[in-house]
Order: sequence, then structure tokens, then C-alpha cells
Amino acid sequence: MTLNKTALIGLIPGVFALDWISKRYVEKHVSFWDTYAVIPGLFSIVHAQNRGTAFSLLADAPDTVRALVLIGMSGVVTLVVAWMFRGALRRPETYTAAGRLALALVLGGALGNLYDRILRGSVTDFLLLYWRDWQWPVFNVADSAISVGAVLLLIDLWRQKETA
Repeated sequence: MTLNKTALIGLIPGVFALDWISKRYVEKHVSFWDTYAVIPGLFSIVHAQNRGTAFSLLADAPDTVRALVLIGMSGVVTLVVAWMFRGALRRPETYTAAGRLALALVLGGALGNLYDRILRGSVTDFLLLYWRDWQWPVFNVADSAISVGAVLLLIDLWRQKETA
């Protein structure tokens, strides 16, 4: 897999834009907790506002505490990932192509959710996966990019360890 520096850098605002556009579309066209089955029995679109973090943790915390913790933690993590991404671009030999791609995905997603937390105090989630009685917490494009990037990083680290 080869991705040039421009493509990797462009992926970050691309993920951010796709996340922003999809959230605003859902906010405008889907009422709270309305459900639209895309693949019945497996995948639906639903409009939810998450004031907390993953799995709605801290959603009921006082506004000041929630804002300080979530925005502060998200900001620090985003800065760390940005620093790692910058280092990966400056010294590409330190990361594989998959590692650089993973960092770009995580950074684009982190910026998308951080933007909403700062400006809106919550994050719009709308993707719902379920099977019979099992249901994954509702998520969004930014969450997807972060998750895919994190899994790519783990696989990349595991593969590097095996070849070492």
C-alpha cells in the first residue's frame, strides 16, 4: 500500500468533512430517535445526541466537569495523534504505510468529534448496528474513522512484531 504525503494529509479534512456533512444531514432530516432501517435486522439510521464519551460515559456528569474532561482529554489525544502523524510524515521510515494511514484516519475522526464537543457540547450519532437482541451503541463517521484507524494501528504493530 502506498499513499503519498498529499493523499494522507488530504484524508484528514476529507474524514472531517464527511463526518460534518453526515451529522448535519441527520440533524436536519431525521427526528430524534426516529429509526430508518437500511438493512432490516442489521443496520439502521437513528438520530441521537451523545453528551458523553464512548458508550455515553459521563453523559450525566455536570456540564462543567463533562466539558473540561471530554474537551480536555479529546484535545490532548488529538494533539498527540497530530504530533505522531507529523513525525510519520517527516520520517516515513518510522511508520509503515498502514500506520500512516491509520494515524490520518484517527486524526480526522478525532477532529470531527472534538469540533462538535467544543461548538455544540455534544456529538451527533446516527449509525446503529444490531442483530436480534444485541445492539452496538449508536456511532458516527468520526467514530468509524477512529475505530478503523485504531484497528489498523494494532494490526500494523502486531505484524511488525511478528517480522522482528
